[in-house]
Amino acid sequence: MPNRMTDRYNVTQKYLMTRGQAINFPAEYFNSIVKLKKDDVFGVVIDIPMSAEVLTTMVCFINGAANIYFNNGGEYTGASQRYRNLVQAAHALVANAGQLMPKAEKTKAYDLPKGKTNNIFLLTKGGVYKTQIAEGLIPEEEKELRTFYVLYQRVLNEIRNCQLKDDAIRRKEANQ
Repeated sequence: MPNRMTDRYNVTQKYLMTRGQAINFPAEYFNSIVKLKKDDVFGVVIDIPMSAEVLTTMVCFINGAANIYFNNGGEYTGASQRYRNLVQAAHALVANAGQLMPKAEKTKAYDLPKGKTNNIFLLTKGGVYKTQIAEGLIPEEEKELRTFYVLYQRVLNEIRNCQLKDDAIRRKEANQ
């Protein structure tokens, strides 16, 4: 588990700043791509506990951009510029995120998750909305959360595939 006293993850200043910038990203950036209404979701920020020591934040936008940031300051960014499958997965996630709006509450507090709970922040012109996925099984009657979970797991899988492809390219270049 995270810190035994607080049930919180240790984080770096870089991680906190990057996460904060993602949550507060301006909707106006996407005006040339899509006409957004007040409560249309244009971005999703998900805090995902990965292990006892690792907290990951995945950031996806309606244009298909997808980046991942780690509580230790590490990151994996820019893959959406090279891999179409990642763009498609990230776009699908954000395009379907509006289904979670009825389960989300408007917030101005962007606290890190406690324990193994996933925090989900939905970014709209009208503000930021928050919901969570608790540790364990998602009940069958929570169809929107189940669908969202599958979509964000797909994005994580695509990010991992991109990392593997990038590693293979680096190894190949190093051997030439």
